[in-house]
Amino acid sequence: MKKTPFITKEQAEEIAQNFPTPFHIYDEKGIRENARLVKKAFAWNKGFKEYFAVKATPNPFILKILQEEGCGVDCSSLTELELSDACGFSGSDIMFSSNVTPAADYELAYKLGAYINIDDITHIDYLEKLTGIPETICCRFNAGGNFTISTFVMDKPQDAKYGFTREQMFEGFRLLMQKGAKHFGIHAFLASNTVTNDYYPTLAKQMFQLAADLKKETGADIKFINLSGGVGVAYRPEQTPNDIIAIGEGVRRVFEEILVPAELGDVAIFTEMGRFMLAPYGALVTRVLHKKHIYKEYVGCDACAANLMRPAMYGAYHHITVLGKEDEPCTYKCDVTGGLCENNDKFAIDRMLPPVDIGDLIYIHDTGAHGFSMGYNYNGKLRSAELLLCEDGSVKMIRRAETPADYFATFDFCNILDKYLKP
Repeated sequence: MKKTPFITKEQAEEIAQNFPTPFHIYDEKGIRENARLVKKAFAWNKGFKEYFAVKATPNPFILKILQEEGCGVDCSSLTELELSDACGFSGSDIMFSSNVTPAADYELAYKLGAYINIDDITHIDYLEKLTGIPETICCRFNAGGNFTISTFVMDKPQDAKYGFTREQMFEGFRLLMQKGAKHFGIHAFLASNTVTNDYYPTLAKQMFQLAADLKKETGADIKFINLSGGVGVAYRPEQTPNDIIAIGEGVRRVFEEILVPAELGDVAIFTEMGRFMLAPYGALVTRVLHKKHIYKEYVGCDACAANLMRPAMYGAYHHITVLGKEDEPCTYKCDVTGGLCENNDKFAIDRMLPPVDIGDLIYIHDTGAHGFSMGYNYNGKLRSAELLLCEDGSVKMIRRAETPADYFATFDFCNILDKYLKP
């Protein structure tokens, strides 16, 4: 399967006249269409809601688009709660899922009326002392062991720091009921970036059975089951993308099989997809500055790992298109790098591309989630602008590029850097 950029070379060059490379750009039309497809996939469940994982793309303009499409937000920190509050999310439109949680985070989540998802049984007493226990509360489940689909190990929950054990779920529900909780949710995240239509249905089967057992043994009123994230995207062109309609149907079948007979047929299904919602609808556009010929070929760009950390952090694959050369044969083997003083600052290693020239624009696919948001300032590198390709074809800035004054802003308590802090 060929990966096609959502902007052309001509569009990119025109954009670059107003917003110098590198920049992240998002496709509004694609985001909206995908959000509607997710809603359609789970329309069989009257309480369904997608809570977009703010950590994936924490930009208010993106959050407002998703809000208009009926999504809520999944927050994991005080700052993400503040961002969501500023965008007009409140109450049951917010899921707060955190771990090693500071007091101020819980206090703001409670104040906003968010669904609070407790990560550890010891947090029950901690939350009670801070705010009291809300009437509706959620607990995060860790199944332990290995999470498998058929015979394939998808991930190892036993090694994850998150959630309650099965035994703790029962103990926690009883304790929360004693402390005044009246309604419950269950949450779990057992595997990351899965490219299979079987992940959600397999996860749902575990969670639905747990819900049925919890209701039977504790009498708890279970209002929602949150399948969290984990539905991935096809980063590699040879991969078959997930079919969210098939995924929704798979979850429906398990729902009918387990929850309906357990008299839990009115339970709402929630999801918290960041990657699936946004990754394919964002790209990092960067210009080739240099070419180096030593023991191997290097193509050096004006973007670096500060703009997209995933390849440097864990060898993640992102497809690369040389804009304007989409149909040329890939005969040039090279590493595509940034300018950090770190040898892992590489977007691609031994990648076959069309012959690349200095000045070419490189389009790095699928950066719409966990792309800009993981950026950092090592080597004094400044984070880029974020742009939105609007449905009408226009382009607008939704975050300006950082300046040296931003980098030095935390020294505003002294006068050492006044020369660079002043506009």
